[in-house]
Amino acid sequence: MRINVIGTSGCGKSTFARRIAKQQGVPYVELDALHWRPNWTESTDDELLTRLAEVLSGDEWVLDGNYSKVRPFTWKRVQKVVFLDLPFHIVLYRIILRSLTRGFKGEELWAGNKESLWQHLFTRDSMILWTLRNFHKNRRKYEAQVNKPEFSDIEFIRLRSRKAVDDCYDQWSSQAISEAS
Repeated sequence: MRINVIGTSGCGKSTFARRIAKQQGVPYVELDALHWRPNWTESTDDELLTRLAEVLSGDEWVLDGNYSKVRPFTWKRVQKVVFLDLPFHIVLYRIILRSLTRGFKGEELWAGNKESLWQHLFTRDSMILWTLRNFHKNRRKYEAQVNKPEFSDIEFIRLRSRKAVDDCYDQWSSQAISEAS
C-alpha cells in the first residue's frame, strides 16, 4: 500500500496519515520533515527529491503532504491519494487552535524550528492569515489535480467531513484485521 494524504494545512493530514501508517504497520513519511532545515531554511529541490527517493523506495508507506514540486515524482509511485477536504470552519478552527498551542508551548516542529505566538498573530507568516487567504484556492488546486488524465491509474478518495475521515479509517482497520485472520 502506497498512500499520499493531501489537503490544505489544518485539515488533519498528519493525524490521519500517522494513524493509517501505524494501523497498517507501514512507514509514515512527512514531507515537511524532509523539506525544512534549521532556521526555516528550505531544502533544495535536489535535496528533497533525493530524500524522497530514499524513503519512498519501499513497497509500502503513507506520505503526508502535497508539495506540488514533488508530485510528479511521488504520484508515479502512489496507489491511493486521500484528499481531506473538510469544511472551511473546521480547518480554520484547527489552524487557530494549533497555532496558539504551538506558540504557547514553543513546540519544536522540524529541524529544531518553532512557531511563535507573535508569528501567528502579528506577521504575514501567520498560518491563520495563510488559511484565510489560501483555503479556497488550495481546494480548487487539489480538485484539479485529481481530475487530470495522467493520474487516472491512481485511486482517489475524497473525504469531506470528520465522520467520513473516521469511517475511512475504520474501514481500513477492519480490512487489515480480516486480512490478518
